[in-house]
Amino acid sequence: MITLKNPLGAVSMTEDYFAELVSQAARSCYGVAGMATAGTAEDLKSLVFGSDFPEKGVRVTQAGGRLTIELHIKVGYGLNIATIVQSITHKVKHEVENATGLKVQRIEVSVDDIVADD
Repeated sequence: MITLKNPLGAVSMTEDYFAELVSQAARSCYGVAGMATAGTAEDLKSLVFGSDFPEKGVRVTQAGGRLTIELHIKVGYGLNIATIVQSITHKVKHEVENATGLKVQRIEVSVDDIVADD
């Protein structure tokens, strides 16, 4: 659970909510061909739940009231990867901070695959 504390109390949000929010923001960026699995555990999940599930390629952790977001993506062949990553970091930070009120400390983007157009 990700928790936002304010003078009136605390608001807790699930990791699934954050994963979907971050995933949708990242996928909407130009050049992102999809989300990639982030290890063996997600590979097994994709076998059980199918190739697409909300938390695929997204990991959100909270420390000291600030969020750290890890993304694993696939990009299109022939595109500038640095520009895509910069676009994703700006978009994801903006979307998360506006939707939740929490501050994003760091976003780590790993490009795990390059997909050629058919």
